[in-house]
Amino acid sequence: MQTYSDQMSDGPSTAQDASTTDRAKEQAKEQAQQAAGQARSTLRTQVDQRSTDAGQRVGGFASDVRSVGQQLREQGKDQPAKLADQAADRAERLGNYLTGSDADRILGDVEDFGRRQPWAVIAGGAALGFLASRFLKASSSRRYEQRSGGISNGLPARTTDVSRTASGIPMTRPAPGPATPPPTGPTTF
Repeated sequence: MQTYSDQMSDGPSTAQDASTTDRAKEQAKEQAQQAAGQARSTLRTQVDQRSTDAGQRVGGFASDVRSVGQQLREQGKDQPAKLADQAADRAERLGNYLTGSDADRILGDVEDFGRRQPWAVIAGGAALGFLASRFLKASSSRRYEQRSGGISNGLPARTTDVSRTASGIPMTRPAPGPATPPPTGPTTF
Protein backbone atom coordinates (compact mmCIF):
# COMPACT_ATOMS: atom_id res chain seq x y z
CA MET A 1 0.00 0.00 0.00
CA GLN A 2 2.78 2.36 0.81
CA THR A 3 4.42 1.73 -2.56
CA TYR A 4 1.21 2.61 -4.37
CA SER A 5 0.85 5.96 -2.57
CA ASP A 6 4.48 6.82 -3.25
CA GLN A 7 4.03 6.16 -6.94
CA MET A 8 0.85 8.22 -7.01
CA SER A 9 2.50 11.17 -5.28
CA ASP A 10 5.35 11.24 -7.81
CA GLY A 11 3.02 11.44 -10.80
CA PRO A 12 0.84 14.45 -9.94
CA SER A 13 3.65 16.47 -8.37
CA THR A 14 5.68 16.26 -11.59
CA ALA A 15 2.73 17.58 -13.58
CA GLN A 16 2.24 20.36 -11.04
CA ASP A 17 5.92 21.25 -11.23
CA ALA A 18 5.71 21.49 -15.02
CA SER A 19 2.67 23.75 -14.92
CA THR A 20 4.32 25.92 -12.24
CA THR A 21 7.41 26.19 -14.41
CA ASP A 22 5.29 27.16 -17.44
CA ARG A 23 3.50 29.84 -15.40
CA ALA A 24 6.82 31.19 -14.13
CA LYS A 25 8.17 31.34 -17.67
CA GLU A 26 5.09 33.24 -18.87
CA GLN A 27 5.29 35.65 -15.96
CA ALA A 28 8.96 36.29 -16.66
CA LYS A 29 8.16 36.86 -20.35
CA GLU A 30 5.39 39.33 -19.46
CA GLN A 31 7.67 41.19 -17.06
CA ALA A 32 10.38 41.41 -19.72
CA GLN A 33 7.86 42.80 -22.22
CA GLN A 34 6.65 45.34 -19.65
CA ALA A 35 10.23 46.40 -18.91
CA ALA A 36 10.95 46.79 -22.63
CA GLY A 37 7.79 48.85 -23.06
CA GLN A 38 8.78 51.08 -20.16
CA ALA A 39 12.27 51.50 -21.60
CA ARG A 40 10.82 52.52 -24.99
CA SER A 41 8.47 54.95 -23.29
CA THR A 42 11.31 56.47 -21.29
CA LEU A 43 13.46 56.76 -24.42
CA ARG A 44 10.67 58.52 -26.31
CA THR A 45 10.09 60.90 -23.42
CA GLN A 46 13.80 61.70 -23.19
CA VAL A 47 14.10 62.26 -26.95
CA ASP A 48 11.03 64.54 -26.89
CA GLN A 49 12.37 66.55 -23.98
CA ARG A 50 15.94 66.83 -25.25
CA SER A 51 14.90 67.68 -28.80
CA THR A 52 12.62 70.44 -27.52
CA ASP A 53 15.43 71.83 -25.35
CA ALA A 54 17.90 71.64 -28.25
CA GLY A 55 15.37 73.29 -30.58
CA GLN A 56 14.97 76.19 -28.18
CA ARG A 57 18.75 76.61 -27.89
CA VAL A 58 19.16 76.52 -31.67
CA GLY A 59 16.34 79.08 -31.98
CA GLY A 60 18.22 81.38 -29.59
CA PHE A 61 21.37 80.88 -31.65
CA ALA A 62 19.43 81.83 -34.79
CA SER A 63 18.26 85.09 -33.25
CA ASP A 64 21.85 85.88 -32.19
CA VAL A 65 23.09 85.27 -35.73
CA ARG A 66 20.29 87.49 -37.09
CA SER A 67 21.41 90.33 -34.82
CA VAL A 68 25.00 89.88 -36.05
CA GLY A 69 23.71 90.02 -39.62
CA GLN A 70 21.85 93.24 -38.81
CA GLN A 71 25.00 94.79 -37.34
CA LEU A 72 26.98 93.80 -40.43
CA ARG A 73 24.33 95.35 -42.64
CA GLU A 74 24.51 98.60 -40.65
CA GLN A 75 28.29 98.64 -41.20
CA GLY A 76 27.73 98.34 -44.94
CA LYS A 77 28.92 94.74 -45.20
CA ASP A 78 26.06 93.28 -47.22
CA GLN A 79 27.66 90.00 -48.35
CA PRO A 80 28.61 88.78 -44.83
CA ALA A 81 25.17 89.97 -43.65
CA LYS A 82 23.48 87.78 -46.29
CA LEU A 83 25.56 84.78 -45.19
CA ALA A 84 24.61 85.42 -41.56
CA ASP A 85 20.93 85.64 -42.54
CA GLN A 86 21.15 82.36 -44.46
CA ALA A 87 22.79 80.67 -41.48
CA ALA A 88 20.09 82.11 -39.19
CA ASP A 89 17.34 80.81 -41.51
CA ARG A 90 18.78 77.30 -41.49
CA ALA A 91 19.28 77.34 -37.73
CA GLU A 92 15.73 78.59 -37.26
CA ARG A 93 14.34 75.78 -39.46
CA LEU A 94 16.36 73.22 -37.51
CA GLY A 95 15.15 74.68 -34.21
CA ASN A 96 11.52 74.57 -35.37
CA TYR A 97 11.95 70.97 -36.54
CA LEU A 98 13.46 69.89 -33.22
CA THR A 99 10.86 71.74 -31.18
CA GLY A 100 7.87 70.60 -33.23
CA SER A 101 8.82 66.96 -33.88
CA ASP A 102 8.06 64.05 -31.63
CA ALA A 103 10.43 61.18 -30.88
CA ASP A 104 8.91 58.84 -33.48
CA ARG A 105 9.40 61.36 -36.28
CA ILE A 106 12.97 62.21 -35.27
CA LEU A 107 14.01 58.58 -34.88
CA GLY A 108 12.32 57.71 -38.19
CA ASP A 109 14.13 60.54 -39.97
CA VAL A 110 17.46 59.44 -38.50
CA GLU A 111 16.82 55.86 -39.67
CA ASP A 112 15.87 57.07 -43.16
CA PHE A 113 19.01 59.18 -43.37
CA GLY A 114 21.08 56.18 -42.28
CA ARG A 115 19.54 54.09 -45.06
CA ARG A 116 20.11 56.77 -47.71
CA GLN A 117 23.61 57.77 -46.58
CA PRO A 118 25.25 54.80 -44.86
CA TRP A 119 28.77 56.10 -45.47
CA ALA A 120 27.93 59.39 -43.77
CA VAL A 121 26.69 57.47 -40.74
CA ILE A 122 29.83 55.32 -40.69
CA ALA A 123 32.06 58.38 -41.02
CA GLY A 124 30.12 60.16 -38.28
CA GLY A 125 30.43 57.13 -36.02
CA ALA A 126 34.16 56.93 -36.67
CA ALA A 127 34.56 60.64 -35.94
CA LEU A 128 32.59 60.31 -32.70
CA GLY A 129 34.67 57.29 -31.71
CA PHE A 130 37.89 59.16 -32.38
CA LEU A 131 36.72 62.17 -30.37
CA ALA A 132 35.58 59.93 -27.52
CA SER A 133 38.95 58.15 -27.45
CA ARG A 134 40.81 61.45 -27.36
CA PHE A 135 38.58 62.71 -24.57
CA LEU A 136 39.04 59.52 -22.54
CA LYS A 137 42.79 59.58 -23.05
CA ALA A 138 43.07 63.21 -21.95
CA SER A 139 40.80 62.77 -18.96
CA SER A 140 42.53 59.56 -17.86
CA SER A 141 45.89 61.35 -17.81
CA ARG A 142 44.45 64.09 -15.61
CA ARG A 143 42.75 61.57 -13.31
CA TYR A 144 45.99 59.60 -13.02
CA GLU A 145 47.99 62.69 -12.14
CA GLN A 146 45.41 63.84 -9.59
CA ARG A 147 45.04 60.41 -8.05
CA SER A 148 48.72 59.54 -7.86
CA GLY A 149 50.03 62.87 -6.66
CA GLY A 150 53.50 61.67 -7.55
CA ILE A 151 53.20 58.25 -5.88
CA SER A 152 51.18 55.42 -7.33
CA ASN A 153 50.44 52.24 -5.36
CA GLY A 154 53.45 52.69 -3.11
CA LEU A 155 55.88 53.00 -6.01
CA PRO A 156 58.07 56.10 -6.21
CA ALA A 157 57.26 58.74 -8.77
CA ARG A 158 59.00 58.58 -12.13
CA THR A 159 62.25 60.57 -11.97
CA THR A 160 63.18 60.54 -15.62
CA ASP A 161 61.30 61.20 -18.78
CA VAL A 162 62.17 59.14 -21.84
CA SER A 163 61.85 60.77 -25.25
CA ARG A 164 63.17 59.75 -28.62
CA THR A 165 65.46 61.76 -30.82
CA ALA A 166 64.87 62.11 -34.54
CA SER A 167 66.93 58.97 -35.12
CA GLY A 168 64.70 56.98 -32.78
CA ILE A 169 67.32 56.57 -30.06
CA PRO A 170 65.86 56.90 -26.56
CA MET A 171 67.14 59.85 -24.60
CA THR A 172 66.47 60.27 -20.89
CA ARG A 173 66.20 63.58 -19.16
CA PRO A 174 65.39 64.37 -15.57
CA ALA A 175 61.78 65.02 -14.79
CA PRO A 176 60.99 68.57 -13.76
CA GLY A 177 61.06 68.98 -10.02
CA PRO A 178 62.01 71.41 -7.32
CA ALA A 179 65.29 73.18 -7.79
CA THR A 180 68.04 72.15 -5.40
CA PRO A 181 68.80 74.84 -2.85
CA PRO A 182 72.29 76.39 -2.85
CA PRO A 183 74.71 74.91 -0.33
CA THR A 184 74.73 76.57 3.03
CA GLY A 185 77.73 77.10 5.23
CA PRO A 186 81.09 78.75 4.82
CA THR A 187 82.25 79.25 1.28
CA THR A 188 85.96 79.52 0.41
CA PHE A 189 87.20 81.16 -2.73
